[in-house]
Amino acid sequence: MSSAAAALQMLERRQAVLANNLANASTRGFKAEMAFSRLMDNALAATDTAIDLTAGTLTQTSNPFDLAVGGDGFFVVKTPGGERFVRNGSFSLNPERQLVDAKGNAVLGEDGPITIPNNGRVDIDASGQIQFNGKPLARLRVERVASGADLQHEGGTLFVPDASRQSVPPAERTVQQGFLEESNVNAMAAMTDMLSVLHRYQAAQKTLSTIDAVRGLAVNDLAKPV
Repeated sequence: MSSAAAALQMLERRQAVLANNLANASTRGFKAEMAFSRLMDNALAATDTAIDLTAGTLTQTSNPFDLAVGGDGFFVVKTPGGERFVRNGSFSLNPERQLVDAKGNAVLGEDGPITIPNNGRVDIDASGQIQFNGKPLARLRVERVASGADLQHEGGTLFVPDASRQSVPPAERTVQQGFLEESNVNAMAAMTDMLSVLHRYQAAQKTLSTIDAVRGLAVNDLAKPV
C-alpha cells in the first residue's frame, strides 16, 4: 500500500511538471523541466526534476533589442532578489533608456546596467559587444554554469545561478541581434506524456483500491469467529 501511495504522489508530481511545460509552450526563452523517478532508502519511489537546456528555435524579429544567445550561455539581469540568468532576450529601453527585460529588470553588462544614448544606431555582435554609431559602448555579460549543475526556475523564464557560474569567453559566444529564442517545449510530446501518466495514475489508484478492499475483507470477514 505504501508503494502504491508513493507511486500516486510521484505521478501527480510528474503531471504537474508536464502541465507547467505545456502551459509555457509559447513562452519565449522557457526551458522545459524533466521529471524522473528514483528509489529512496526505503525503496519507495520519489520524483526529482531537472532543467532541459536544449535550445529552442529562433524567430527573426529585426528588433535591435531582441537578442538570442546560443550554446549554454545566459544573459544576466538584476532583479530585486539578486542576479538571475535568462534566455528570453526580448529586451527594451525603460524611460531612463536602460536596457531591461520584459519585467523591467536591468540587463547587465560587464560594467553594470547598460544605458543607450538617444538618436543613434545600435549594433550588437556575436560576442555581445554593443556599439553605438559604430563606437564600443558596453559588452553584455554572458555566463554559464558547469555541466550537470542544478538550475532552478524562478518566475517562468528566470533561473537562479549556482556557485559554478562563470563568464563565457567572448570568442565562444553566439549572440544574435534581431532574433528571439522560442520555448523548447514540444507540445505534442508533452500531451502524449500527460496521457501516459494519467493511465499509469489510474492503474496505481486501482491497485491501491484493490489492496484496501483485500484488507477490509481480511479484517471484516476472515477474522469473524466460526
